[in-house]
Amino acid sequence: MKTLTRRGVLVGMAGTLAVAGCGNPVGGPGAEVLDARVDTMRDFLFSRYPGTRELASKASGVLYMPLVTEGGFFLGGGYGRGALRINDVSVDYYSATRASVGLQFGGQQYAHAIFFMTPEALQRFRASDGWAVSADVRYATPEGGAAAMLESTSQIDPIIALVYGQAGLIAGASLAGIKYTRIIP
Repeated sequence: MKTLTRRGVLVGMAGTLAVAGCGNPVGGPGAEVLDARVDTMRDFLFSRYPGTRELASKASGVLYMPLVTEGGFFLGGGYGRGALRINDVSVDYYSATRASVGLQFGGQQYAHAIFFMTPEALQRFRASDGWAVSADVRYATPEGGAAAMLESTSQIDPIIALVYGQAGLIAGASLAGIKYTRIIP
Protein backbone atom coordinates (compact mmCIF):
# COMPACT_ATOMS: atom_id res chain seq x y z
CA MET A 1 0.00 0.00 0.00
CA LYS A 2 1.35 3.42 -0.91
CA THR A 3 1.82 6.06 1.71
CA LEU A 4 -0.02 9.35 1.21
CA THR A 5 2.36 12.23 0.87
CA ARG A 6 1.64 15.83 1.79
CA ARG A 7 1.87 16.72 -1.90
CA GLY A 8 -0.65 14.02 -2.84
CA VAL A 9 -3.10 15.23 -0.20
CA LEU A 10 -2.74 18.86 -1.37
CA VAL A 11 -3.28 17.88 -5.01
CA GLY A 12 -6.36 15.86 -4.03
CA MET A 13 -7.79 18.75 -2.01
CA ALA A 14 -7.11 21.22 -4.83
CA GLY A 15 -8.84 18.90 -7.30
CA THR A 16 -11.85 18.54 -5.02
CA LEU A 17 -12.13 22.32 -4.63
CA ALA A 18 -11.82 22.82 -8.38
CA VAL A 19 -14.59 20.33 -9.13
CA ALA A 20 -16.80 21.81 -6.41
CA GLY A 21 -16.31 25.28 -7.86
CA CYS A 22 -17.53 24.18 -11.30
CA GLY A 23 -21.19 23.97 -10.38
CA ASN A 24 -23.75 25.52 -8.10
CA PRO A 25 -25.89 23.51 -5.74
CA VAL A 26 -29.58 23.25 -6.57
CA GLY A 27 -31.24 26.35 -5.21
CA GLY A 28 -28.03 28.40 -5.39
CA PRO A 29 -27.80 31.88 -6.91
CA GLY A 30 -26.95 30.46 -10.38
CA ALA A 31 -30.50 30.69 -11.73
CA GLU A 32 -30.95 34.26 -10.47
CA VAL A 33 -27.70 35.40 -12.08
CA LEU A 34 -28.54 33.66 -15.35
CA ASP A 35 -32.06 35.13 -15.39
CA ALA A 36 -30.61 38.62 -14.85
CA ARG A 37 -28.26 38.13 -17.81
CA VAL A 38 -31.11 36.85 -19.96
CA ASP A 39 -33.25 39.88 -19.02
CA THR A 40 -30.44 42.27 -19.97
CA MET A 41 -29.78 40.67 -23.36
CA ARG A 42 -33.50 40.23 -24.11
CA ASP A 43 -34.06 43.93 -23.41
CA PHE A 44 -31.08 44.81 -25.63
CA LEU A 45 -32.49 42.65 -28.44
CA PHE A 46 -35.96 44.21 -28.15
CA SER A 47 -34.66 47.79 -27.99
CA ARG A 48 -32.17 47.42 -30.83
CA TYR A 49 -34.41 45.33 -33.10
CA PRO A 50 -38.04 46.27 -32.29
CA GLY A 51 -39.53 43.57 -34.55
CA THR A 52 -38.14 40.91 -32.23
CA ARG A 53 -40.57 41.87 -29.45
CA GLU A 54 -43.50 40.94 -31.67
CA LEU A 55 -41.71 37.79 -32.81
CA ALA A 56 -41.27 36.74 -29.16
CA SER A 57 -44.93 37.42 -28.42
CA LYS A 58 -45.95 35.08 -31.28
CA ALA A 59 -43.47 32.34 -30.31
CA SER A 60 -44.44 29.32 -28.21
CA GLY A 61 -41.12 29.71 -26.40
CA VAL A 62 -37.77 31.45 -26.72
CA LEU A 63 -34.34 30.15 -25.74
CA TYR A 64 -32.12 33.10 -24.84
CA MET A 65 -28.38 32.53 -24.71
CA PRO A 66 -27.02 35.84 -23.36
CA LEU A 67 -23.32 35.07 -23.81
CA VAL A 68 -21.60 32.41 -25.89
CA THR A 69 -17.81 32.55 -25.91
CA GLU A 70 -15.87 30.71 -28.55
CA GLY A 71 -12.34 30.57 -29.79
CA GLY A 72 -10.16 28.52 -31.99
CA PHE A 73 -6.94 27.92 -33.77
CA PHE A 74 -7.86 25.28 -36.39
CA LEU A 75 -9.67 23.39 -33.61
CA GLY A 76 -12.33 25.47 -31.94
CA GLY A 77 -14.83 25.34 -29.16
CA GLY A 78 -17.41 27.44 -27.44
CA TYR A 79 -19.72 27.47 -24.44
CA GLY A 80 -22.60 29.47 -23.06
CA ARG A 81 -25.62 29.16 -20.78
CA GLY A 82 -29.14 30.48 -21.09
CA ALA A 83 -32.80 30.07 -20.26
CA LEU A 84 -35.85 28.79 -22.09
CA ARG A 85 -38.76 31.11 -21.53
CA ILE A 86 -42.43 30.46 -22.11
CA ASN A 87 -44.62 33.55 -21.71
CA ASP A 88 -41.41 35.32 -20.59
CA VAL A 89 -41.00 33.01 -17.58
CA SER A 90 -37.90 30.81 -17.29
CA VAL A 91 -38.97 27.16 -17.34
CA ASP A 92 -35.63 25.44 -18.04
CA TYR A 93 -31.94 26.29 -18.28
CA TYR A 94 -29.59 25.11 -21.01
CA SER A 95 -25.93 25.05 -21.92
CA ALA A 96 -24.71 25.46 -25.47
CA THR A 97 -21.54 23.62 -26.44
CA ARG A 98 -19.82 24.00 -29.78
CA ALA A 99 -16.90 22.21 -31.40
CA SER A 100 -15.46 22.98 -34.80
CA VAL A 101 -12.57 22.09 -37.06
CA GLY A 102 -11.33 24.18 -39.94
CA LEU A 103 -9.49 27.28 -40.95
CA GLN A 104 -10.20 29.50 -37.96
CA PHE A 105 -8.25 31.76 -35.70
CA GLY A 106 -9.34 34.06 -32.91
CA GLY A 107 -12.18 34.39 -30.49
CA GLN A 108 -15.57 36.00 -30.19
CA GLN A 109 -18.55 36.43 -27.95
CA TYR A 110 -22.15 36.80 -29.01
CA ALA A 111 -25.70 36.34 -27.86
CA HIS A 112 -28.43 34.46 -29.63
CA ALA A 113 -32.09 33.73 -29.30
CA ILE A 114 -34.00 30.78 -30.72
CA PHE A 115 -37.69 31.39 -31.30
CA PHE A 116 -39.88 28.27 -31.35
CA MET A 117 -42.80 29.41 -33.48
CA THR A 118 -44.96 26.29 -33.07
CA PRO A 119 -45.88 24.21 -30.03
CA GLU A 120 -44.61 21.11 -31.87
CA ALA A 121 -41.15 22.62 -32.42
CA LEU A 122 -40.96 23.63 -28.76
CA GLN A 123 -42.10 20.18 -27.63
CA ARG A 124 -39.46 18.43 -29.77
CA PHE A 125 -36.78 20.65 -28.26
CA ARG A 126 -37.89 20.10 -24.68
CA ALA A 127 -38.31 16.33 -25.09
CA SER A 128 -34.82 15.77 -26.45
CA ASP A 129 -31.86 14.68 -24.31
CA GLY A 130 -29.60 17.05 -26.18
CA TRP A 131 -30.67 19.10 -29.16
CA ALA A 132 -28.29 20.00 -31.94
CA VAL A 133 -28.99 22.83 -34.32
CA SER A 134 -29.81 21.39 -37.70
CA ALA A 135 -30.82 22.34 -41.21
CA ASP A 136 -34.46 22.92 -40.24
CA VAL A 137 -33.58 26.10 -38.34
CA ARG A 138 -33.92 29.42 -40.15
CA TYR A 139 -30.96 31.67 -39.31
CA ALA A 140 -31.29 35.40 -39.41
CA THR A 141 -29.11 38.34 -38.59
CA PRO A 142 -31.27 41.23 -37.50
CA GLU A 143 -29.00 43.87 -39.05
CA GLY A 144 -30.71 46.03 -41.68
CA GLY A 145 -34.41 45.53 -42.30
CA ALA A 146 -34.98 43.43 -39.21
CA ALA A 147 -38.72 44.01 -39.02
CA ALA A 148 -39.40 42.98 -42.63
CA MET A 149 -37.16 39.92 -42.43
CA LEU A 150 -38.66 38.77 -39.15
CA GLU A 151 -42.19 39.23 -40.46
CA SER A 152 -41.58 37.03 -43.49
CA THR A 153 -39.70 34.25 -41.68
CA SER A 154 -42.13 33.97 -38.76
CA GLN A 155 -44.93 33.02 -41.14
CA ILE A 156 -43.22 29.93 -42.55
CA ASP A 157 -40.42 28.71 -40.26
CA PRO A 158 -41.08 26.69 -37.07
CA ILE A 159 -37.71 27.66 -35.54
CA ILE A 160 -35.89 30.96 -36.04
CA ALA A 161 -32.44 31.68 -34.60
CA LEU A 162 -31.06 35.21 -34.29
CA VAL A 163 -27.41 35.97 -33.60
CA TYR A 164 -26.71 39.45 -32.19
CA GLY A 165 -24.26 41.42 -30.09
CA GLN A 166 -21.16 39.95 -31.74
CA ALA A 167 -17.75 41.09 -30.53
CA GLY A 168 -14.38 39.57 -31.27
CA LEU A 169 -11.86 38.64 -33.90
CA ILE A 170 -13.61 35.79 -35.74
CA ALA A 171 -15.54 37.06 -38.74
CA GLY A 172 -19.22 36.12 -38.49
CA ALA A 173 -21.11 33.93 -36.08
CA SER A 174 -23.01 30.76 -36.81
CA LEU A 175 -25.07 28.43 -34.67
CA ALA A 176 -24.27 25.39 -36.80
CA GLY A 177 -22.81 22.63 -34.67
CA ILE A 178 -24.05 23.86 -31.31
CA LYS A 179 -25.59 21.29 -28.98
CA TYR A 180 -28.04 22.38 -26.29
CA THR A 181 -28.32 20.41 -23.07
CA ARG A 182 -30.65 21.00 -20.10
CA ILE A 183 -28.73 22.03 -16.96
CA ILE A 184 -29.35 23.00 -13.35
CA PRO A 185 -27.59 26.36 -12.87
